[in-house]
Amino acid sequence: MERTLYIVAYDISDERRLNRVRQFLKAFSTGGQKSVYECFLTEGELREVWSGLNELIDHEQDKVHCFRLDAHSRVHTLGIAVPPRDPDFFCFG
Repeated sequence: MERTLYIVAYDISDERRLNRVRQFLKAFSTGGQKSVYECFLTEGELREVWSGLNELIDHEQDKVHCFRLDAHSRVHTLGIAVPPRDPDFFCFG
């Protein structure tokens, strides 16, 4: 089962929906900050994330972007940022 690194970024206009989206994405992320999450996902998990977000957002007011990162690309960081890496295991609660 191969995992790919995705960056999921969102701009949600309603605070209740924002909290729901944040909690939903935390279950799939390995890191992130505010409205941007790093997610190592299988194809099935990506479909699950996209389907879940599709149900949570207001399509007239909210924005969600999902970027697939090339595993061969070099990661550049500044400050205390740590380059994302695929963890040895995932724990879903």
